[in-house]
Parts: sequence; structure tokens; C-alpha cells
Amino acid sequence: MAKRSLGPIIIIVGIIIVLILMLMGSYNGFVNAEENVDQSYAQIENQLQRRLDLIPNLVNTVKGYAAHEKETIQAVSDARARLAGARSPEEEATANAELSSALSRLLVVVENYPNLKADKQFTQLMDELAGTENRISIARRDYNDQVSSYNKKVKRFPGALVAGITGFDQKEYFKADPRSQQAPAVDFGGK
Repeated sequence: MAKRSLGPIIIIVGIIIVLILMLMGSYNGFVNAEENVDQSYAQIENQLQRRLDLIPNLVNTVKGYAAHEKETIQAVSDARARLAGARSPEEEATANAELSSALSRLLVVVENYPNLKADKQFTQLMDELAGTENRISIARRDYNDQVSSYNKKVKRFPGALVAGITGFDQKEYFKADPRSQQAPAVDFGGK
């Protein structure tokens, strides 16, 4: 009779152990996915920092040729400072859009200085900046891919149950600033 009463208990304990192991595997999957999202976002920040580091050299090179374009140069410097001081992803995205806009205005100024465009240091800096812009674009795409994968885990069953119990919430995608939808006005001085 004692053997008979142990059978159901062993089955129940076995089921509980299997459920615990499944929950642990799912939880660890969420931890890994969240780390992948965080790592991807860190790559965006890494490339933004690279761009921030290049800009002072670019500004100083342009200053030597276009001393009277102080307003444009100041706008680039101010936007760079705002991006460096951003405290949240939203502030960072807004400051990044301002910096991109200021850089595009700076490039319009450059068009008025043929000697500057021919300057070796300026050309190298522009190549570096273009490469960095490409890296930022790729890092943003990779981040959004990781967020997509993570959010699918959070939304799918049984992950939705585990996510709800353990506090894993959906992540926000990297979104372009709405102002980036408009092409910048470029005027090469033609009247």
C-alpha cells in the first residue's frame, strides 16, 4: 500500500521539476535576448561617440577656411554638446537629429570653398565621417533587429506568461526623428 501512494507523488514532483526547468530555460532566454538588445544599443552609442570625436577636427578645419561662417560652425558645436550631454534615448535621438541637420548645413557652407574641399585633412575627415554615418545606420538596424527578436519572445506564448511573471517588458525600436523625413534645403548660392 505504501508503494501505491508514492506513485502519484513522484509523478507530481516530476511534473513540477519539468515545469521549473522549462521556466528557467525561458527566463534565461529572456536574459540573453535583453542583453543582446542592450549590447546593440551600446554599439549605436559607440558610433555616435566616434562621430562626436570627429566633429571638433572637422569644425576646426572648416574654421580655417570659412571664418565668417561662425553661425553654422557654432550650430554644429552646440548640437554636438547637446548630444554629448543627452541623458535619455529620447534626448539622444533629438540631439542626434539636430547634429545631423547642423552637419548638412556645414556641408552646404563647404561647397562655397573649393580650396577646403581639396584640403587633404578635410577630405580624410569627411571620409571618416561618412564611414561613421554608415556604421551608425548599421548599428541602428542591428539594434532594431535585436529589439524585434526580443519583443517576439515577450509576446509569444508561453514566453508572454514568463515575461509577465518576471517583469520583462517590450523594448522600444530606434525611430528616426520626424524632422529627418524632410530633405534639407541645399542652396549653392545660385540666384
